[in-house]
Amino acid sequence: MDKRSGLGCLFEVVETLVLTLVIFFVIQTFVAQPYQVQQNSMERTLEPGQYVLVDKLTPRWDTYGRGDVVVFNPPATWTDDPTPFIKRVIGLPGDTVEVKDDGLVYINDVALDEPYTFANDGINEPTTASLDQRRWVVTDGELFVMGDHRLKSADSRVFGPIKTTDVIGRAFLRYWPISTIAIIQTPSYPELPAAP
Repeated sequence: MDKRSGLGCLFEVVETLVLTLVIFFVIQTFVAQPYQVQQNSMERTLEPGQYVLVDKLTPRWDTYGRGDVVVFNPPATWTDDPTPFIKRVIGLPGDTVEVKDDGLVYINDVALDEPYTFANDGINEPTTASLDQRRWVVTDGELFVMGDHRLKSADSRVFGPIKTTDVIGRAFLRYWPISTIAIIQTPSYPELPAAP
């Protein structure tokens, strides 16, 4: 092998590495990004230490829907910690969300059926004891989000609706540990009228 062919081989390796890094950067920035669950607020749907894949592409043309699990930057006025949160979308623009004494969540005066919420011994505990506010109106450009484990979740009940511009993307696949791999299902809410 002469010096010229050695330099050509080295150039091809460098070119391949640079191209790989560019593709990785584009995919992670615009298409999908891995995220590690760090809080207990989504138990049993998602456990701490699990990894999910976050879809950043489809929200560019498709709005977030009720029941979507989203990763977002928490409001800067509420925390200095930049670690993203992961919660479920409960209220959409135009909704009035109310959490009543029985712990049930009402959207426009209709109680939600939420089988995904964490229950102790099969009973959902009331979650309103420490709430300063129990009723919110979600405006355009906002989402009302809550954790599935309501007793361990700092969410919109504490810091109010979040801006859609703070949402990183929609979690759609739990992929690690490999034994927990599954598509993250978006529930339906037949008790509510279809969104316009």
